[in-house]
Amino acid sequence: MGKQIIITGASGFLGKQLVPLLEQAGHALLLSGRDLVRLQQLFPGRKVCSIDKISVVAKGFDALLHLAVRNNDQPGTEAEFMAANHDHLSAILKSARIAGVGMLIYPASLHAEPQAPTPYGRSKFSAEQMLAQLADMNVQLLRLPAVYGSSYQGRLSQLNKLPSALRPLARQALACLKPVVHVSVLAQAIERALSSSQSGEQLVTDDNARNPFYRVSKRVLDLGFAGFVVLVLWWLLLGVWVAVRLTSSGPGIFAQERLGKHQRPFTCYKFRTMQSGTKQAGTHEISQASVTKIGHILRRTKIDELPQVWNILKGELSLVGPRPNLPVQLELSAARARCGVYDILPGVTGLGQVQGVDMSDPEKLARLDGTYVKTQTLILDVKIILATALGRGMGDRTAQ
Repeated sequence: MGKQIIITGASGFLGKQLVPLLEQAGHALLLSGRDLVRLQQLFPGRKVCSIDKISVVAKGFDALLHLAVRNNDQPGTEAEFMAANHDHLSAILKSARIAGVGMLIYPASLHAEPQAPTPYGRSKFSAEQMLAQLADMNVQLLRLPAVYGSSYQGRLSQLNKLPSALRPLARQALACLKPVVHVSVLAQAIERALSSSQSGEQLVTDDNARNPFYRVSKRVLDLGFAGFVVLVLWWLLLGVWVAVRLTSSGPGIFAQERLGKHQRPFTCYKFRTMQSGTKQAGTHEISQASVTKIGHILRRTKIDELPQVWNILKGELSLVGPRPNLPVQLELSAARARCGVYDILPGVTGLGQVQGVDMSDPEKLARLDGTYVKTQTLILDVKIILATALGRGMGDRTAQ
């Protein structure tokens, strides 16, 4: 069933493309802005009103979609950005709440931080802080990277100079480096927000796992790493295997069933770092006493993960991705399924590992893994690889 939605900033890049999509979905729209003549020219026959009339005209409306913003491709002082992205939003919210509008849909930014390098990022963060204090509205944050549609704006505007046939290819190549999102994907996120009964946040991006440029680049990176380990570090693999066999009883290689893409089980290989007979459980559930002397060294240096090059060659693992969990870790499996983590291959190392979040906190790890799924790019992958090589994060910690 269609909703009644107020849209501010409908004359901007996003608004001009979202209005027809939302109308096609059956929603009744009220377009509000400062320049009513321009709104009527852009959207003839649609209902429009000035910002100060929202409190009267919008009574009974279901939601406010706030698109009026001073973007990061526009010049301006700190005060000008704060006035547009914080103060103006505050005034609109006051009118909407008088009208009894119960939901705000707010496109947030990936760059919204208290110490952001731009006044745009700082003003968007300030606006989010204000929204966090709203107790009487259902606030839906849609966190977005650069948005594109039939044309490009902002950082993607250079693509408009290319022949139309080349623009999609160039955009996919750029998406290997930075996340982007098509306006139709944003419209789908708005539909989800409209059906939500309580405040929440969505990270909205294109699915880079479907990007052929990214898929090929990531596979080349995986095979390059596997080839380097097999052809150059074979002596290390052999030496570690011998050392493990000589320093504790049991096999040199530890094989364990894990859940891969689409929750398909596969056998994951590592150098054995624990005593033979240790129970099958998450590392955080196992005592440090179960770890062998050489195992401590292998785990600290992450050398124990090197046999997983075989899993990479078989296409069961990627070098970077969410670390695969055990089938018995049901809470983590459920949380990851909700966050779409099983839509991609797991990895030898991942965002959770370099940020010190392990499987002992299933919900937090699943959310972080979900963030990686949404924002995966070659730049992020390289950052995770370098952070792993430099020893950042604690990996999967054992129990005390």
